[in-house]
Amino acid sequence: MKKNIIFSSRGRRADVGEYKIYRIFPNHYARSAGPFVFLDYAPPVLHAADEPHKVVNGSGAHPHRGIATLTYVLNGEADHFDSNGHHARVYSGGAQWMKAGTGVIHDEAMNPDPNTGDHLTHAFQFWVNLPAANKKEKPDYLPVQANEMPVKNLPGNAGWLKVVSGAYEELVSKIPSYLEQFIYHIHLEAGKEFVLHGQAGIEYAIFLPTHATIVNDVMYSDGAFLFLDTQQGTIELKNPSGAAAEIIVFGGAPYTEPIVAEGPFVMNTHEEIVAAYTDFHQGKYGKIEYSQH
Repeated sequence: MKKNIIFSSRGRRADVGEYKIYRIFPNHYARSAGPFVFLDYAPPVLHAADEPHKVVNGSGAHPHRGIATLTYVLNGEADHFDSNGHHARVYSGGAQWMKAGTGVIHDEAMNPDPNTGDHLTHAFQFWVNLPAANKKEKPDYLPVQANEMPVKNLPGNAGWLKVVSGAYEELVSKIPSYLEQFIYHIHLEAGKEFVLHGQAGIEYAIFLPTHATIVNDVMYSDGAFLFLDTQQGTIELKNPSGAAAEIIVFGGAPYTEPIVAEGPFVMNTHEEIVAAYTDFHQGKYGKIEYSQH
């Protein structure tokens, strides 16, 4: 039996500074998919070879509390600084995970990957809502490069599946999980198909960043976001185009605690939101020491 698609939608422009961004999720139809409460998409941008390198200097610094951010870089270099003393760069095919916990300030910038020479930037940022107990933990950070990401080839030379977060069969991501969660990047070659078996009671969402794709016998254009039912069933993906399609499948166990979100904070009560803002304005999240790097 095939899983039912409850709704489909499209993101809205939500540019951040000079970055062209589409806010894919949440939307009017759903507030979460498993523990994921947010997805921003930065579509492919081809940069001029002589374009100045973006420097992380504090102009984009902002706080978070109660979540983990997960930035997945399809193309480019992501530079990260935070007030917990972490600094790292991840490159095309890699990801960076930051647990905000009790509160952190971070700053980041995207540039083309100097190792590939393709002059592209292309990325996603997810917010993972932490369980109430983990919202009280100290911040943490983990960069994961492309060669550390588990990948397997699909049957029939159909492409490959990368586990960005969570697990798929024998593949397990290095990125921490506090509830059952997953992000799969499926690279589906032209004219090929792949069937994903969905578990009962688990929430599944799909985003199609690059090409129209047939999902359970219905064609959806690029840029479509799909939310599926929680019944056990299959997700049949078919690529009718003449080029390889990228497909992002994500979700997990339903988040059962209350969700109260405002700005960069996601907590369980309104009182906790007030405390998050108060602590930030009182300087309790620390500051980023750019000069040490």
